[in-house]
Amino acid sequence: MLVWGIFIAFIILFLALDLGVFNRQAHEIKAKEAGIWTAIWVTVALGFSGIIYWLFNDGLIANPTDLTPKLAVIKYITGYLIELSLSIDNVFVIAVIFSTYAIPKKYQHEVLFWGILGAIIFRALMIFFGVALINKFDWIIYVFGAFLLFTAFKMLVSNEEEIDPKKSPVYKFLKKLFPISYKMDGDKFFIKRMGVRAATPLFVALIIIEFTDILFALDSIPAVLSITSDPFIVFSSNILAILGLRSMYFLISRMLTKFRFINYSLVVILAFVGVKMILSHHVDIPEWLSLGIIVVSLTSGVLASVYIKESPSETTNAD
Repeated sequence: MLVWGIFIAFIILFLALDLGVFNRQAHEIKAKEAGIWTAIWVTVALGFSGIIYWLFNDGLIANPTDLTPKLAVIKYITGYLIELSLSIDNVFVIAVIFSTYAIPKKYQHEVLFWGILGAIIFRALMIFFGVALINKFDWIIYVFGAFLLFTAFKMLVSNEEEIDPKKSPVYKFLKKLFPISYKMDGDKFFIKRMGVRAATPLFVALIIIEFTDILFALDSIPAVLSITSDPFIVFSSNILAILGLRSMYFLISRMLTKFRFINYSLVVILAFVGVKMILSHHVDIPEWLSLGIIVVSLTSGVLASVYIKESPSETTNAD
């Protein structure tokens, strides 16, 4: 429990420094700043694999699945890359939400800060119950696997143009709870309008992002659980990937249209981990193979996006 406490304290400390020191003044996050923070978080996350090795090698943390230190590191890195890759789709949705509600760029970081904080809490609960379910009911892993295959299929046939946050059930529910203002007042989530307290677009965007992340977690948590059911590895890999999501958003949100084949990479990853979960009791798929498929899938999506030229019809539709 001491290790868990130290890790959670580290997360709380950074979040406090982030909002209270590094980003006290609302400002637009430029590509250079986003790139620096993305590099920092990726370095921290990959460097944490050394701590994973140390913890499991010295027996400083519970090891319910009897992992060797080397295998624990491979599972941690694989879980981290899965969460990081699936976050790319989340970035697209966040960009659509910010655009729909006309959120100024200088306030987007604050929305993402509170969104990430909520995501950490919800994902911790989902990881806790997910691990508990897998440990108690062996057959639940087949349900998770089938769900991931279904999600991969939906992602393959879905049309991104169908996304409209103003038509979402969350937005309609919020309108029933309290008045919604179409005007903003700085970084305030609520304002007084004709004596009535109304939610600003900033608050609406935050709530929709929170619920969107819960939906994405329904994919990413089972995907990571396909790699390991060790609670600390699942939690740490997931949270460190989520913490890097904010800087990643500001770095790649402008480039999403260029990586038009990346969705196919995500389909392959989800389908693979779904099949792996379904076959887990019958076929032992090595962790190095899982890691390799994830890396190759992402690399192929990026390279295809860069080197395969857009057809005239695609260019016309983009315009």
